[in-house]
Amino acid sequence: MNFKLTEDTLLLYAAKHYMNPQFSDIEDFNEDLKRFKYIKRLFNRYLENDSLAERLILNHMIAVFNAFGIEASLKILELKLEDKHWPIAKPFLLFLNYIKHNDYIGVDMNKVVVEKLRKI
Repeated sequence: MNFKLTEDTLLLYAAKHYMNPQFSDIEDFNEDLKRFKYIKRLFNRYLENDSLAERLILNHMIAVFNAFGIEASLKILELKLEDKHWPIAKPFLLFLNYIKHNDYIGVDMNKVVVEKLRKI
């Protein structure tokens, strides 16, 4: 079955894949889901004024991938991020070993982001 994730099906899809053992209420779920928006906002900040908060991005990515799993998190990122964000996202995903080098082949990685992550 080839499932097409849309904004209309996002909430149900995310709830189905949510795996937070510390889950106490719906607010925890919503906070974890908002992290995708924060990641996109941090990417936009970098694109607008070259301010890369690489450690904050890493923290948000680790949190969402821990909460929703690798496959679901990647699918949600594919829905939420625009083409202009992927050259920034791909180095982070590779750095965290959430994807392999041959994933997202058509996406060229942002060299500044790659260099920043190499220094960590």
